[in-house]
Amino acid sequence: MPEPRLVPVHVPHDPTGTVLVLHGGAARSEVTEVSPTQLSVLRMVPLARRLARAGGKRLAVYRLLNSARGWDTGHTPVQDAHWALDRLGREDGEHPTALVGHSLGGRAALLAGEHPAVRSVVGLNAWIAPGDRAELRGRRVLLVHGTADRIADPGRARRLAREVAATAESTGWLDVQDAKHAMLRRGGVFEKAAVDFVRATLLGDTVRGPVADLLEGVASQTV
Repeated sequence: MPEPRLVPVHVPHDPTGTVLVLHGGAARSEVTEVSPTQLSVLRMVPLARRLARAGGKRLAVYRLLNSARGWDTGHTPVQDAHWALDRLGREDGEHPTALVGHSLGGRAALLAGEHPAVRSVVGLNAWIAPGDRAELRGRRVLLVHGTADRIADPGRARRLAREVAATAESTGWLDVQDAKHAMLRRGGVFEKAAVDFVRATLLGDTVRGPVADLLEGVASQTV
């Protein structure tokens, strides 16, 4: 099994919080190492950079390259996320952390969100399996889903969001009209929602727009 890899995007001297960005990617018939140039990885690069710009000296931002593509029954991206969180805690110190993931990365973010370092979780078009359960007591959670997504079933994601809401500090759902799974159409909406949520939950920044309403207790919004 290949090793997971952490990619520093922006690491200030004394950050207030940390963001770990998780990519998606379909499984292969055999264990295949993640390539830094595969589309599911490259898709998260602009978001990671936007998070870095928004956080400035206050946020450390890393991307995680999983140990293998897809979701293997023996070793999953959840384990890779835990490995990354533990390593960041040892090497950079323990900071409140946000997990931001797309597709299977969104699934990994939700299922790894019980890690003690995690304060908030963002799932972008999260691909959820029918039996998934997430323990996110006290966390703040945002799910953003395109209404035209035909790969990640929004119904499964909504089911998990309802279950998480029973114990999470807050849980919000944002529908993005006409957006598909790859987030190429209206991608800026996904990015802004993630950045605003991270700023508000890790840094205490005041934000405006749909995310602000969701943080105030509105269960669902459409943009």
